[in-house]
Amino acid sequence: MEKNPYEIDFEEYIREGEPDKKEKSIAWSIATGLQQVDGLKPSSYLYETAKKNIEGELSFDEAKNLIDSYYESRIVRNQDDERTEEADKVSSRIAQILSEPSFNFSPSHLIAIHKRLFEGIFKFAGKIRDYDITKKEWVLNGDTVMYGASFELKAALDYDFEMERNFKYKGLSTDEIIKHITFFISRLWRIHAFGEGNTRTTAVFTIKYLRSMGYKVDNDIFAQYSWYFRNALVRANYKNLKEGIEENPVYLERFFRNLILDENNELKNRYTHIDYDEYMKKMSVKDTGKITQKITVKITVNQQKIIDVIKENPFATQEELSNIVGIARLNINKNMKKLQEEGIIKRVGADKNGHWEVIE
Repeated sequence: MEKNPYEIDFEEYIREGEPDKKEKSIAWSIATGLQQVDGLKPSSYLYETAKKNIEGELSFDEAKNLIDSYYESRIVRNQDDERTEEADKVSSRIAQILSEPSFNFSPSHLIAIHKRLFEGIFKFAGKIRDYDITKKEWVLNGDTVMYGASFELKAALDYDFEMERNFKYKGLSTDEIIKHITFFISRLWRIHAFGEGNTRTTAVFTIKYLRSMGYKVDNDIFAQYSWYFRNALVRANYKNLKEGIEENPVYLERFFRNLILDENNELKNRYTHIDYDEYMKKMSVKDTGKITQKITVKITVNQQKIIDVIKENPFATQEELSNIVGIARLNINKNMKKLQEEGIIKRVGADKNGHWEVIE
């Protein structure tokens, strides 16, 4: 199936492009890829603007301002427009931040990143949440991580940053460094200082922090595996002793080993599911040595109909799906978001020219 041509451009620039173009391409690739953690898809206009920046026709500032102006000029909007606007604006801001050499290791810098990413999008941009949260997770069968309590978030941030600031990396082996970075980032994410946009903010901060320590982090793993990154953070922070489940940082460690050491650990979302160990016991090993396992996900009758239609026609629109399945377009939208969250379907390419894909 064909991909969005601008995404292919990112990959080609990264593989073969000049150093300046490669650096810009990585920034945009990460920026657009990270939108997947919240089920968002940038528009074709964003990709066109990104390409002009990569080709040297626009600076990062000009690209960001162009995106902002584009949406300021639009009057009529619906919910889908707002989500695309968020994806485009946040993508341009992430790319801009990643292009800047400046960094300050402090809670205030983390908060400033959140404000820059979401100003004009969330009313609480750059503000620590003052309410408690839970989030149903597919990898936890609908359970939630116990996030930081709202009354102590600032104190928790200050403590974690102070502990990390005083931590001595000198003399540690590479394995020990990876394990500690995993520990710090997973705990920072678990505090969940922001009501929304926490994972994207954590990812941007992580890249900047690793670069400040001398790591190149010049691949696009955050773009390719942004949803895995979030699932790995969830597993690193989830404990259920009644069910015999402990916090498991191994998935996040594999992510960082690929990011920092250019290893090739397999990063598959189904491996992060809490039922993985149970299914491993039931797995079948064929003579060829190929290992197969399945993770069961409960889906509704309408969701199964949507999957069947997409298999037949990956380019089906939500309006067409509504007519075929026999439910309102709004309900089609809700069901498709659920299927995306559970890793069953994914969008490949932009809204207008892209298509749907059913994931095995």
